[in-house]
Amino acid sequence: MSRASLEKKPAEVASMFDGIAERYDLTNDLISLGQDRRWRRATVAAVGAGPGDRVLDLAAGTGTSSEPFADAGAVVVPSDFSQGMLAVGKSRRQELPFVAGDATRLPFAAASFDAVTISFGLRNVVDTAAALREMLRVTRPGGRVVICEFSHPTWAPFRTLYMEYLMRALPAVAGTVTRDKGSYDYLAESIRAWPDQEALGRLLLEAGWGRVGYRNLSGGIVALHRATRPRD
Repeated sequence: MSRASLEKKPAEVASMFDGIAERYDLTNDLISLGQDRRWRRATVAAVGAGPGDRVLDLAAGTGTSSEPFADAGAVVVPSDFSQGMLAVGKSRRQELPFVAGDATRLPFAAASFDAVTISFGLRNVVDTAAALREMLRVTRPGGRVVICEFSHPTWAPFRTLYMEYLMRALPAVAGTVTRDKGSYDYLAESIRAWPDQEALGRLLLEAGWGRVGYRNLSGGIVALHRATRPRD
């Protein structure tokens, strides 16, 4: 399935996430067999935020990915375009300053953050290139972006097995928890259609980011991309 055939309007994507917000974190833990916790720890380490650093956490959902930055003393702003996710997040983590925001039109001033990060959300943004440019705009010169996203397993036999599991098992398993198999059908297809590691690296370069690199996690099931905003 092509990226074009998966295109949804922002309101449609937001509505889809609204519907699965309440059990989203539980479902992620279940379908990843707990690996999502390790992937998020790797993301936090890659961002490397310290006390006083300003971090924008995009597609933050209910704030699970934002808490470690706050615990490290950083000033973290969780942002998401799903009102359902934000509502659940605010009810569970009242200390975090959740902000509604579209990744292609961020409601923040230029050079506002030392780091921007997004975990398992970039592939659901309707315009990837626009989102990468917006992330660049709100990051200070010399600041960084870290993207944690599903990718393409590097070993071909495993890649075939993984895609078969993903396409057939993921929606069914997720549906038993969320009672919304349809949303996970879409999410599974979006993973399959997502650019591979090198292609996402090129998109970062085209958006104006420098020093682009990545490393694979869990054999390439997930890739962690990191880049820096060039100094003027």
